[in-house]
Amino acid sequence: MKQFISKLNKDLHIQLQAIDLEESDNIRKAQKSVTYIKNALTQLKAFCVQYTFTDEAEEIHFFKKSKPELFSKLIYYVKIFNIESRRPTGSQEIQEDYLKHELEKLTFFFSNHLEFYQYHRMNSTYLDDRYFVRGKEDIHLFQDSLMFYVDPDFSTSHDFAVAKILAHDRLEVYLNRELEALSIKNSNPNWGQLGYCNNTSLQWTDSKTALVELIYALYAMGSINNGRSEIRELAAFFEQAFNIRLSDIYRTYLEIKIRSTPTKFIDSLKTALLHKMEEDL
Repeated sequence: MKQFISKLNKDLHIQLQAIDLEESDNIRKAQKSVTYIKNALTQLKAFCVQYTFTDEAEEIHFFKKSKPELFSKLIYYVKIFNIESRRPTGSQEIQEDYLKHELEKLTFFFSNHLEFYQYHRMNSTYLDDRYFVRGKEDIHLFQDSLMFYVDPDFSTSHDFAVAKILAHDRLEVYLNRELEALSIKNSNPNWGQLGYCNNTSLQWTDSKTALVELIYALYAMGSINNGRSEIRELAAFFEQAFNIRLSDIYRTYLEIKIRSTPTKFIDSLKTALLHKMEEDL
């Protein structure tokens, strides 16, 4: 099971990353992402239905961790699609009010389901055999979905609740980021124009491949926003900062991966810095 789920998640990650790099429009990105996630969930369900869990602990892990992590992606992108499709195009104040209202919905969800939310956040396990094992549903326990009645072979009473918590956590980050972007744009009217960066014009004079290598290194290290920034965001920032267009970033990344020396630019940075330090002694 671990091998199947690992490969499924890895393949989906590659697909979603490619969409993120190729598609800048959030609505189209969400649409494309939903298609791939639904396909992955179909595969996961088919596997689960025919699989016999080795013990209760493995079943609990599947419905507490594996399925919710994948299902949360579907919930997240569906919500992004709905939010962006209905997002007003008026003034900054109107857009801020809209985004803040969406944040309030998340707060209401967490408050309304505080008991289970705390159970999840504290990594509690004492009710796992009732929450995450099929056939043990209790109508008196909290349920946020009736899917375990509709699809009992692939659902428990609380796996959907975990998926919603994970999706809402990610959605909260997205909404706050959008609010921050509106604030930055209001403070810097020229923000977003190619080449604009604090009234200076900086030019990237190395190769585009080198810049892509640097961007992926920063992404892999989690150096920006504590690792919560997407590749597309980082690429857009560097495009703007250095007045350069990076087309088909993912293909460039694949080409970097198969080079005889994948970290050619990063290695040269280290060499150049060490040489500079030696000169300054």
